[in-house]
Amino acid sequence: MDYKELLKRAEDKISKELSSEGRFKVPKADVLIMGNNTIIKNFVDISSYLNRDKKHLLKFLTKELAAPGEFEGGRVRFIGRFDKKKIDEKIDLYVKEFVICPVCGKPDTKLIKEDDLVKLKCEACGSKKVVKRI
Repeated sequence: MDYKELLKRAEDKISKELSSEGRFKVPKADVLIMGNNTIIKNFVDISSYLNRDKKHLLKFLTKELAAPGEFEGGRVRFIGRFDKKKIDEKIDLYVKEFVICPVCGKPDTKLIKEDDLVKLKCEACGSKKVVKRI
């Protein structure tokens, strides 16, 4: 077999889902508004999917929403009324700043601390970028 035949054979065996660019979809918040409280019921699932510490994501959201928030089991309660669209926008902003690699665009990153700075390190391309403090 020549190279092109081997390449075609390999492409046929690769799952279409794995080869597509959309393998990473930011999870949408399951929001419940009760009186003057907003509850994200799937908060732990979201932070787990993003591979980030739930405390870090909560700190970001409390600053962005300018509202106190606290854990209640696997969910988070914020004081204030915030619609699902606003919560999803803030989670998307978090993903853009703290999850997606700015060089290669992949979500295969982790937050590391070096020299008193928090950096976003990409495990796909190896780049490092200093991220803002929350």
